[in-house]
Amino acid sequence: MATPLLQSEVAGVPVRRGKVRDVYDLGDKLVIVATDRISAFDFVLPTGIPDKGRILSQLTLFWLDYLKVPNHLLSTDVAKFGQPFARQEAALKGRSMLVRKASVVPFECVVRGYIAGSGWKEYKKQGTVCGIKLPPGLQECQKLPEAIFTPSTKAETGHDENIPYETMAAEIGEKLAAELRDRSLDVYRRARDYAESRGILLADTKFEWGKLPDGTLILIDEVLTPDSSRFWPKDSYVVGKNPPSYDKQFVRDWLEGSGWDKNSAPPALPNDVVEKTRAKYLEAFERLTGKKFTVA
Repeated sequence: MATPLLQSEVAGVPVRRGKVRDVYDLGDKLVIVATDRISAFDFVLPTGIPDKGRILSQLTLFWLDYLKVPNHLLSTDVAKFGQPFARQEAALKGRSMLVRKASVVPFECVVRGYIAGSGWKEYKKQGTVCGIKLPPGLQECQKLPEAIFTPSTKAETGHDENIPYETMAAEIGEKLAAELRDRSLDVYRRARDYAESRGILLADTKFEWGKLPDGTLILIDEVLTPDSSRFWPKDSYVVGKNPPSYDKQFVRDWLEGSGWDKNSAPPALPNDVVEKTRAKYLEAFERLTGKKFTVA
């Protein structure tokens, strides 16, 4: 396996580092670099997953091409990003995007087609998800009668918080909120149907949207990756049971059993957990795209 890229270094360009991505500011454009960092329980772990950033970047590119939704992508050719980036082409190739700078909508646009995770916890308590009343008697991971839009806050630190649609609409206006809801539901439904044809269930996902100076709403950030979505293998799906997912579950499970207190610096991951996690990301990419993963 390749050595994981935990942090990109491009001299002379302002950078903001998130949990996973390094974002370089070029004025009216940004360069987004997907590193191989991995986070869990709100901590960035000291161990990276080799090629993770490239796998998720290539999957995002696949979805943007398939969905044909207005988005922020300008180029993936590192040589065109400017000389400071071109000098780092070997490290940045396959994991970097030159994108339009947009005014980010301050909410995560979450769409759920199945009841799982925090939605299942809320439903068990009060029969709702983000205030949306659902039919009684649903089982864990059951497919919903129709997909629902359940926005959440965008937390700089800690967890995002689920909120009712009405709360989002009150803050950003009903017109924009309705457009975000309708477009997010449309993208989810098309992606869900495609993924199922490839043997994968798209249980839920979150989208991020931004506005260009002329008011155009565009899709930004990563799209329909295992880091932003809950993907399940269709052939092992059973209603009432939480199926294995194409994400960092191996990492979470190992950390839960490691004795780590989730407050101090997290421990390094053992090689077998790294390898299994990388294999899950790869399997999701190859099943969804029908292609073998390459760096190009």
